[in-house]
Amino acid sequence: MTNWRSELIDQALTARQHSYAPYSGVMVGAALLCASGAVFGGANIENASYPAGICAERTAFAQALFAEEREFIAVAVVGGLAHIPPADYFYPCGICRQWMAEFCQGDFIIMAAKGINDFQEQTLAVLLPASFGPMQMNDKKTLFP
Repeated sequence: MTNWRSELIDQALTARQHSYAPYSGVMVGAALLCASGAVFGGANIENASYPAGICAERTAFAQALFAEEREFIAVAVVGGLAHIPPADYFYPCGICRQWMAEFCQGDFIIMAAKGINDFQEQTLAVLLPASFGPMQMNDKKTLFP
């Protein structure tokens, strides 16, 4: 990818159009860049039983994992009220950040964007400091002294 950040944000904007948000009216799209160069999109899918919905980021990760991708570089996230361009930066929620911690290193890049040239970028380590993940689960001595 020549300008992969712009391309990833563009794909997140496209993914946002597939959102199913009849309750909140907030449409979110995500595009996940894998180390292989593959990109997987996702959109939020709401449910009348709110906890049963799924965020755009986890939708993108689920598709990538199903395709047997296991190494990830970055995710772009865009969101806002339906039928208008994003007016604010949408960062992943806590559950999505924890999903990312399961599959990504601290240097994983998270871009919250309003548009192709208007975005903020942070690493997972900054957005989820002192995270709990696979490393703690593999260290049985720490968990069960």
